[in-house]
Amino acid sequence: MTKAGNKGGNLRDKLDGNELDLSLSDLNEVPVKELAALPKATILDLSCNKLTTLPSDFCGLTHLVKLDLSKNKLRQLPVDFGRLVNLQHLDLLNNRLVTLPVSFAQLKSLKWLDLKDNPLDPVLAKVAGDCLDEKQCKQCANKVLQHMKAVQADQERERQRRLEIDREAEKKWEAKQRAKEAQERELRKREKAEEKERRRKEYDALKTAKREQEKKPKKETNQAPKSKSGSRPRKPPPRKHTRSWAVLKLLLLLLLCVAGGLVACRVTELQKQPLCTSVNTIYDNAVRGLRSHDILQWVLQTDSQQ
Repeated sequence: MTKAGNKGGNLRDKLDGNELDLSLSDLNEVPVKELAALPKATILDLSCNKLTTLPSDFCGLTHLVKLDLSKNKLRQLPVDFGRLVNLQHLDLLNNRLVTLPVSFAQLKSLKWLDLKDNPLDPVLAKVAGDCLDEKQCKQCANKVLQHMKAVQADQERERQRRLEIDREAEKKWEAKQRAKEAQERELRKREKAEEKERRRKEYDALKTAKREQEKKPKKETNQAPKSKSGSRPRKPPPRKHTRSWAVLKLLLLLLLCVAGGLVACRVTELQKQPLCTSVNTIYDNAVRGLRSHDILQWVLQTDSQQ
């Protein structure tokens, strides 16, 4: 395997067959894009660098079979680290790992694992063992996988339990809502029935009152005003003669006015006025017309003979 003494440069130049050695390259981050362009590099050595984290897209390098991340400063692995399903050999010696992601249980091809010199959780450290030789590292891989599968199963059970609790809570809420809706429907139904009963009673009361009114004798109804007064009502005095007398007075007054105007126009000096001239002309024409009438002449002759 070719060693690279500094970082940078063309990664293809460092590729030796299917091995790519980037150890001692003083790397602070992983050149994932460049590595993804080298699918033939199934063996990757990133040991002795300054890596604190791995990007999530690092897990897209599914062609990796052997990975050396020893002697870095890794505090955790990506959540989806289990996507590296072809990984068989993994060296995590001398990092700062406390736990492993649950997806680690998906590394079904893993045969070799070294977790020495990490501040592991006591339970995980006990499962991993010492990893002092090849055999112990193989046992470590097997035991850690079994342990992570148990952890994954426990988390799945916990998730299912929470889902069940949520479903039960939702069912209770739905049942409560249904009961509430049923109660509201029953209340509306009762209110509707009460309103209907109230209207029926009002209708019956009105109908009964109407029947009672119809049962009363008509004679009693007709005599009710007479019994209250005790005597027959007086008839108002006729006003026919009064009106006729007023009309007669008005006509007499009008005739007097006409006669007075006629006398004034024929006797006084006003007869020279245009208005009086017209009045006199009308008067003379009227007299001549009356004299020419046969009946009026007979009346005038009779009057003269007497």
